[in-house]
Amino acid sequence: MGNNGLVTRPASTRAARLDQICAAAVEVARAGITEVDASDVGEHLQAVAEGERLVTHYFECRLAGYRGWRWAVTVTRVPRSRNVTICETVLLPGTDALLAPGWLPWQERLKPGDLGPGDLLPTPPD
Repeated sequence: MGNNGLVTRPASTRAARLDQICAAAVEVARAGITEVDASDVGEHLQAVAEGERLVTHYFECRLAGYRGWRWAVTVTRVPRSRNVTICETVLLPGTDALLAPGWLPWQERLKPGDLGPGDLLPTPPD
């Protein structure tokens, strides 16, 4: 129980409500992707409520070599304002994105035939 006998739940258990003003700011969000040409930003995929007056817009990425990736632009506004501002812009992998393989230390990447006469390797630290 919180103060005054009110039951409070942690914010993480409450579903965020989609702010309609932030959700409608698709073109504001699109304009926030300045790292690439406008032609590299595809169609709007969805708007997701992240918190109170905080919405992330997802756009298709058309950059060569980034199949399955999405632009994510998070926007917000102050209470009782209709002006939306950009919080952050990032390129994120989607579920079907091509990703680089996991990093392996050089000792685990060496295969028979990788080394020839005269090649030197550092000794193990122990």
